[in-house]
Amino acid sequence: MGKITVTVGEITRNVDPGVSAEEVLRNLDADMLPTVVAVKENGGLPVDLSRPIEHDTRLTPVLVDSEEGLDILRHSAAHVMAEAVQALFPGVKVTIGPSIENGFYYDFDYEQSFTPEDLPRIEARMKKIIKKGARFQRTEMKREDAIRLFEERGEPYKVELLKEIDQDDVSVYRQGDFVDLCRGPHIPNARMIRAFKIMSVAGAYWRGDENRQRLQRIYGTAFSKQEDLDLYLHRLEEAQRRDHRKLGKELDLFSFHDEAGAGLVVYHPKGASLRSILMDFEREEHRKRGYEEVVGPQLLKLDLWKRSGHYENYRENMYFTQIDEVDYGIKPMNCLAHMLIYKSRVRSFRDLPIRYFELGTVHRHERSGVLHGLTRVRQFTQDDAHILCMPDQLNGEIQGVLDFVADVMQVFQFPFEVELSTRPEKSIGSDEDWDRATWALKNALDEKGLAYDINEGDGAFYGPKIDVKIRDALDRSWQCATIQCDFTLPDRFDLNYVGSDNERHRPIMIHRVILGSLERFLGVLIEHYAGAFPVWLSPVQAILLNVTDRNIPFLEDAHKRMMLAGLRVEKDIRNEKLGFKIREAQLKKIPYMLVVGDRESDSGTLAPRKRDGEQLDPMPLDELISMLVEESKPPVVSR
Repeated sequence: MGKITVTVGEITRNVDPGVSAEEVLRNLDADMLPTVVAVKENGGLPVDLSRPIEHDTRLTPVLVDSEEGLDILRHSAAHVMAEAVQALFPGVKVTIGPSIENGFYYDFDYEQSFTPEDLPRIEARMKKIIKKGARFQRTEMKREDAIRLFEERGEPYKVELLKEIDQDDVSVYRQGDFVDLCRGPHIPNARMIRAFKIMSVAGAYWRGDENRQRLQRIYGTAFSKQEDLDLYLHRLEEAQRRDHRKLGKELDLFSFHDEAGAGLVVYHPKGASLRSILMDFEREEHRKRGYEEVVGPQLLKLDLWKRSGHYENYRENMYFTQIDEVDYGIKPMNCLAHMLIYKSRVRSFRDLPIRYFELGTVHRHERSGVLHGLTRVRQFTQDDAHILCMPDQLNGEIQGVLDFVADVMQVFQFPFEVELSTRPEKSIGSDEDWDRATWALKNALDEKGLAYDINEGDGAFYGPKIDVKIRDALDRSWQCATIQCDFTLPDRFDLNYVGSDNERHRPIMIHRVILGSLERFLGVLIEHYAGAFPVWLSPVQAILLNVTDRNIPFLEDAHKRMMLAGLRVEKDIRNEKLGFKIREAQLKKIPYMLVVGDRESDSGTLAPRKRDGEQLDPMPLDELISMLVEESKPPVVSR
């Protein structure tokens, strides 16, 4: 057989058929090879470097520090971890071990419980395996042969998976003494795993089914470089320091109580104050943009939820009750009441667009296993709004919401990314309406020049949506604003307006939130600022601290005048040492500490001390109040 042509970048070589991609790259650039974990043939999916090349092809190296390369590296690290666990704990059975964002895990069936003390042992054994440099070897085999192989190895979970595979040929990978059923690809050599750490152990169920075997999941992480691993571990430590559940307790913001119920937040005075500040900010920003605030009931008759499609498509997330033998649904969303308000009288085209806004409290039945502080609760408040408009207004209204989102995220210094989520499998409405709604969202994004990814099948059941994901101070992504375009519910609720032709027409409905769940956003904010809120957001903006009892009269007068000026100020007149009171105020992350001693009492001035330790020059009380009042104003949001 003659030569075949292989192209890598701008270089083309004629090689013998059956040569491996690894050998081709070694001959082209031996220095590059240690950074390559796999290749793509003619732009396809990554394959092993050991894969023989049989035809003319273009090879694209997959570098270890690329997104795809890290995924392959982490998947391979999971295999090495499984080999280490089986070597250390005889009798353990393996199940599955995928890569995940920032790491990997493997689920094991073992009669004893793994402990945190086992993790360093596993890590040390992995280092020994890596040092030996075992190669990852792919073998193609018949499914029935693979079943016999794993039956002989006493791996029932692999056998179960194989019996469900609807194909004759499967692939297995070997490295050292470990064998695993796997599609691959994998790194060529275990020595490529240079920067890794075994992180934690947790419980899991086989195939996520609570009725199946309980397993133990060991998590790890791996990066292409040690400095990347060090940065990741530093961010994890910082995330623990910023954990809003921890800070919520330390700053006396909120609590959760088993006797009240899981996922139900109890706000303390400072937490309620923070929540109110955010809500007041929202009300003002909505008012400036032509929204009208409304309030809907917590309960609506079940017939309404059936008409809207919520009962059919969303009832597993809802709570229900009965009053006077009539069934009701506790609202998980605010849209139904807003449609009833719209429908309460005849609407003209001159009335549109109508923008209804509600800080509406909703309830959703979340599984107890996913509840997490403020970021996943069962009762929360949404900054929910619904815009009803004519077709020729739709594009402008969507763009207006996008501008609103950008303005607000700038206030909190959140960069954001955008996704366009399309029709899910479980949905209502015609294909034509879904196509029109999806095009409207896409067109608005294109006209705004916003880059976006397509998130197939993740729209709401009644319409496609734009999802906004913010990035916090630790570069973590959080779902925030959504904009949903809906042609279906206005039709189901027979909403209409009288057009300029005196005929009745169907409006289009935009569902949207800016911050989304206030609880979730507060949790993100607490971690974003590490509890050290800017002055305008701080539940307590300043605290007055006396040195001796004779300074209390001036302190009390200053406290009263600051309160009358609208400042959120506390006083600490306990018989404690000043240094102790200052340290306590710093731990509470109060922006300003105002010490009142004899000099201040006699001169009528105060010398503000910032929470970071910076000391400002003494200033008259009125001047200090003016400064704090100015700092207390929310940032100006205008366009």
